[in-house]
Amino acid sequence: MRVFYSLRGKSNITSQVIVSTAPPVYHLGMERRSALKSMIVALASGSLASAAKQPTGPAPRSSLIDTRDKARIRFRDWGSGRAIVFVAPWALSSDWWDIPMSILSERGWRCVAFDRRGHGRSDEPNSGYDFNTLADDIAAVMDALNLEDVVLVGHSMGGAEVVRYLTRYRSRRVARAVLIAPTTPFNMKTDDHPDGASRESLEKTLASFKVDFASQVVKAAPDFFGVSKNSVPAEILDWWTRQILDRCSIKVLSELYKTMMETDFRPEIQTIKTPTLILHGDIDKSAPLESTGHPTHELLAGSRLLVYENAAHALPYTHRDRMLADIVAFAGSSPV
Repeated sequence: MRVFYSLRGKSNITSQVIVSTAPPVYHLGMERRSALKSMIVALASGSLASAAKQPTGPAPRSSLIDTRDKARIRFRDWGSGRAIVFVAPWALSSDWWDIPMSILSERGWRCVAFDRRGHGRSDEPNSGYDFNTLADDIAAVMDALNLEDVVLVGHSMGGAEVVRYLTRYRSRRVARAVLIAPTTPFNMKTDDHPDGASRESLEKTLASFKVDFASQVVKAAPDFFGVSKNSVPAEILDWWTRQILDRCSIKVLSELYKTMMETDFRPEIQTIKTPTLILHGDIDKSAPLESTGHPTHELLAGSRLLVYENAAHALPYTHRDRMLADIVAFAGSSPV
């Protein structure tokens, strides 16, 4: 994007850092896959996304769950075995996890992802775009499906939602957490955080969303995927762009962006006891490593940070195979 939440920061790493080169209410219903998603699976290749088969066994289930405030959250539940729950980045829906979920569900994992409120096929309530409510929505999904011993994976702003879930619910149902290029710990400029974004910068960005957001998203795609270092088909860039423009309103995007920027996670990150893996690219412009991944790692005692060389923000696609291998290795063997 002109990357909407790009910040600068410094940190001194004191923990392990590894540089890597290489149920309430159900409303059941099946949903067609779009032609565009089929094209992605067919065309993507190499480490980006070799054509993934649909999960074996029972057909993928698409369902809705009622949350505390009666917003209906649409989720996917593929495969069987130990559960991995995926939380998508800002502005993206559960479609973001299609190929990783297809692969892991074929390998003996139960994969669950959901459309965040206001995104995709979930309801768009007038309120609830704060991290407490978003954490409550994660809880609603895991409670409805009665998941235990979960590996909870969050990408980008989804990583911040994972952090709030772990602290708000004291890691209930979760055995391990994975933060992929998280936007934590804090993004705003304050007396004790001088390298953050200014209030004026935030207001300018929010105002720009109402002027020419579509162009901003299109221009952001190459940096999001790191095309200067990674081969990414044009169809993938278009698919990502369409997800943002077609699956989430400017109102919701703006409210969540403001929430993401203004929330200070520094105190609560230090209270997390759940074993946590942080994966981050060294050329990430959306959530720069020195502003997000490194300080999050420093604050989260016992966490493990893997830095991917020549990787930007889109690790689930540009470095998918490596990312999945690292998640599975960290999680331990699937009990199937």
